[in-house]
Amino acid sequence: MPRPYASGVVPASADAVWEVVRAFDGLPSWHPAIATSEVVSGAEGQVGAVRRLTLGDGGVVVERLLTLDDVDRSYTYAFDGPDSNPFGVRRYVSTVRIAPVTDTGHAFVEWWSEYDAEAADEAKLDELFAGGVYGGGIAALRERFS
Repeated sequence: MPRPYASGVVPASADAVWEVVRAFDGLPSWHPAIATSEVVSGAEGQVGAVRRLTLGDGGVVVERLLTLDDVDRSYTYAFDGPDSNPFGVRRYVSTVRIAPVTDTGHAFVEWWSEYDAEAADEAKLDELFAGGVYGGGIAALRERFS
């Protein structure tokens, strides 16, 4: 099972970065690939909430919040069914986590997923998720706090 991963250091406290990232419906405010987000079921910040993301290219992704942990500064979400993404992914579970870098006071941001897809598509999807989605989001956070 593929496990694309990206990480980076953001020049702000873990709490400050978490305040931005924590909003399940807040991706358009900091991630350049997300045009809009709307909670379509449940409530913002509640496990079970479903968000509908419109990507910059017009694609639509529907995701369900599985866990939210303010102590660990992390949340886990999943594509909400096999027809909830334009990537041909059958199952997708992803986690974003913010931890303090204790010697500098900065934030260490990690973002990863596990998914099921056709084997022939895995290399392309790994690069899209790790390099584009996660790496692009971490770079945007770094720029926001620089």
